[in-house]
Amino acid sequence: MGYVVTEVELSNPRQPERRGVVVNARVDTGSMMLCVPDSVARQLDIDAESMRDVEIADGRQVKVPYAGPVQVRFGDRTCFVGALVMGNEVLLGAVPMEDMDLVVNPKLGTVTVNPASPDTPLYRA
Repeated sequence: MGYVVTEVELSNPRQPERRGVVVNARVDTGSMMLCVPDSVARQLDIDAESMRDVEIADGRQVKVPYAGPVQVRFGDRTCFVGALVMGNEVLLGAVPMEDMDLVVNPKLGTVTVNPASPDTPLYRA
């Protein structure tokens, strides 16, 4: 089975006049956060707020910048999150996917809005 990749638009809501960046994001339901490479953080001109401890896939713990806010758009759905500045590709984790009520179909390699709530995200409280 391969990776699931989907197109999202990232933007800086503190600078609405600035054009968003359309990227292919690797979908990772095992990751919690949005992760962006330093080059994307610079394009968005998002500010690092602090350093965060992160456990990466091989079990090591590293400190990385936490920056934001970032507006994430998938189709007509959007959310606002902080981003871990790390790696060499955009990683779309569980928090922004849950916020936009998206579902992953690993067999088809697709991301879609939740078919149970096609018009607007449904939140569980």
